[in-house]
Amino acid sequence: MNPLLPLLIVFFLIGHSSLYAQKKNESYQLHISRATSSIVVDGVVDEPAWQAAEVATDFWMVLPMDTSRCKVRTDVRMTYDAQNVYLSAVCYHGNIEGPYIVESLRRDWAFAKNDNFIFFMDTFDDQTNGFTFGTNAAGAQWDGLLYEGGKANLSWDNKWTSVVRNYADRYVLELAIPFKTIRYKRGISRWGINFSRQDLKTTEKSSWTPIQRQFPTASLALTGVLVWDQPPPQPGPNISIIPYALTGLTRNYEENTPTHSRFDAGLDAKVAVTSSLNLDLTVNPDFSQVDVDQQVTNLDRYELFFPEKRQFFLENGDQFTNFGYSTIRPFFSRRIGLGGVPIRFGARLSGKLNKDWRIGLMDMQTGRVDETGLPAQNFAVIALQRRVFARSNIGLMFVNKESLAYTPITDKPTYTRFNRNLGLEYNLASANNFWSGKALYVKSFSPETNDSEQSGNDAVYAANLQYNTRRWLIGGQVESVGKNYTAEAGYVPRRGYERLMGTIGYTFLPTGSGVLSHGPTLTSTYFFDPAGRQSDNENYLSYIVTFRSKSVFTGWVATDYVRLLQPFDPTNSGQQTLSTGTEHYWTAWGTQFVSKPQSVFTYGFSSRYGGYYADGTRLNLTADIGYRFQPYVSLAASANYNDIRLPQPWGHTTFWLVGPRFDLTLTNKLYLTTFVQYNEQQKNMNVNARVQWRYKPASDFFLVYTDNYLPNSAQIGQDVPGFLSVKNRALVLKWTYWWNL
Repeated sequence: MNPLLPLLIVFFLIGHSSLYAQKKNESYQLHISRATSSIVVDGVVDEPAWQAAEVATDFWMVLPMDTSRCKVRTDVRMTYDAQNVYLSAVCYHGNIEGPYIVESLRRDWAFAKNDNFIFFMDTFDDQTNGFTFGTNAAGAQWDGLLYEGGKANLSWDNKWTSVVRNYADRYVLELAIPFKTIRYKRGISRWGINFSRQDLKTTEKSSWTPIQRQFPTASLALTGVLVWDQPPPQPGPNISIIPYALTGLTRNYEENTPTHSRFDAGLDAKVAVTSSLNLDLTVNPDFSQVDVDQQVTNLDRYELFFPEKRQFFLENGDQFTNFGYSTIRPFFSRRIGLGGVPIRFGARLSGKLNKDWRIGLMDMQTGRVDETGLPAQNFAVIALQRRVFARSNIGLMFVNKESLAYTPITDKPTYTRFNRNLGLEYNLASANNFWSGKALYVKSFSPETNDSEQSGNDAVYAANLQYNTRRWLIGGQVESVGKNYTAEAGYVPRRGYERLMGTIGYTFLPTGSGVLSHGPTLTSTYFFDPAGRQSDNENYLSYIVTFRSKSVFTGWVATDYVRLLQPFDPTNSGQQTLSTGTEHYWTAWGTQFVSKPQSVFTYGFSSRYGGYYADGTRLNLTADIGYRFQPYVSLAASANYNDIRLPQPWGHTTFWLVGPRFDLTLTNKLYLTTFVQYNEQQKNMNVNARVQWRYKPASDFFLVYTDNYLPNSAQIGQDVPGFLSVKNRALVLKWTYWWNL
């Protein structure tokens, strides 16, 4: 039996003692009543309805200390009518003079870099899932979905309105959220609610309810209660039709093909089956407005992870994509429709059946790709979740990827007829938020399992537990992934291993100094092959110092051991590989620093130096700088340099990765973003420029220009003299409209 398993069982039993505890901040209650007058969302807050509304004020400080009331005052009021729930927040400035601090007017800004007000709604009062809305001090919007008790997915985008007005001593936010935008239980008369404020001039983060500093203010276990004078009104027929039309030009210079023009149209629809259950439909979707992935220098032996950004997959997406662990995902929506594979149509039913039951059903159909012989495929997913105790749940998932009418083609890749996964997991979340954990079992099914050599060893067993208080962080995790386990519609970069991981950390909280907190964290990770022999080990000791100014310095040292289970090129650049079974040991150290966010000029750097494969050495240096002309212009640039020295045949290898970014936000509805990425390892330079005009809430025009170049080459098409050759380029114009029936 795994040596950590008994310890985890003990931890689970200990954690259960707090599973039934009453909601911690139950006594914090804000009463919301129907508006006594009409409300105009203009940031003035002078209507009689606001004067009659109850006020939430006298917030608690979360940072720099979490033991007293905050010094910067915030007054919040809420009301509603038949169509919308309204919120106003008057955010007074502190005793430090100066303008507000924001990045820009772009949506979904980084919390740590903006003066802002945001709030969190637990509309089922289940302390697990919800919504977040807010703005920064300049009026740029923030919205997202809350999942797993307090994590926010800001890629979600929906229909609501807000206005911010600035005054000498305060800024005032007023917003309206249609009941049709959010999901909530019919007849419910209390929601979880909390309000969060950040004032960078005083380095103060505050919350309406008391929250310990180690937790985010988004923690739904720590919300107060929004008490309705009567259950929120039902939104009535709630159907949204979202058509799009697209035209564009593309040209592939590598293949020397002529310019190709295109016109596409498609349709998305959102149908509220109930106030808490939503049906999403899509026909011929297009995601050309989605930001390009940020490139990385890849020196890893396994596939890298890039998050899902496409709107159709996001609402309640956590129930599908967060089943399992970060490297054991039976389903990963990015497997559908990327790499030139067309999505023909899809449907998804997701949401709450009641306070305890949550369901997700998805069916997606992709088209055939003749160039690679890829057949039309169907992706079907069933996810069911049952809440237990105060905040824990049990989840069931079934994933089926099926190739339709498939016959292998000579000289083309071969694809499996089907791949299926069936999994069960238990998610532990204690009422006091100190304990969290998961236990997981998943089994895969494929045609190859009938082969005696491929049968068995096709399951995953895993469990973890974490204990997190103001000072202590203690955790453990065990994983066992069979060598024949497959998740073709998921993300499982490594198979055929057992993993043990333990973490312990301690935080010192000094008073009366320029240091806010500091402390060490030690993490040890061991991997074993199917025969039980150790294949990897890393011991990582870090020390983090957080300054009162919000700048952060980290120093670390690590020891590594790797016994290769398959050939590997240590430069990941197509050179000769190290042999299976070779063993490699090294020690490395590094630093990282992130400057305080209050300055208009920000910077950060990191370093890593030490051993590497084959008794080599690796030096890695990164730098990030940013400057803003707030609130309209944000300039940023990042650089990543790797210097790898190995014996022959690799020798001396260097890789540069450079990425300047330019953001121009003329208003909070009109944005221009230009992102350039030069990746020496992949021998590619990418230019992506995007103009977005939000002419109505959730309705947009996009103009997207993408260019890829081959550095240091003069063999492709029309060259840029002396340095670059064009590989391909595209120009796309897209229109979307959100129409509520």
